[in-house]
Amino acid sequence: MPKILIVDDDRTTVKLLQTLLEMDGFEVLMAARGQTAIELARENRPDIILVDYHLADMEGSELVSRFRSDTLFAQLPIVMASGLDMEEAARKAGANAFLIKPFEPSTLADLFYGLLG
Repeated sequence: MPKILIVDDDRTTVKLLQTLLEMDGFEVLMAARGQTAIELARENRPDIILVDYHLADMEGSELVSRFRSDTLFAQLPIVMASGLDMEEAARKAGANAFLIKPFEPSTLADLFYGLLG
């Protein structure tokens, strides 16, 4: 069962994604803050990470950069999402893919499984 870490401070969105992704065969970890996400990732070694661009304690692009600078996560698939078109910033930070909110939740599993190979 692939493990995904969702980093988003919108609890409603996270709970919806958790339900849908668990139905698609993922184990879901959740963090509302970037620093918490880093700690959870080190403890639980997710297979993929979904990061919202706007977090309470840092920008999602900063979090992606931090993951990329850590050898444990340098090659890990990371997807960034935002209500604004921040794809260029996401790609520069090292995200493998970018989604504009609102996105179709049913397409997530296909995207994630595609990134996982």
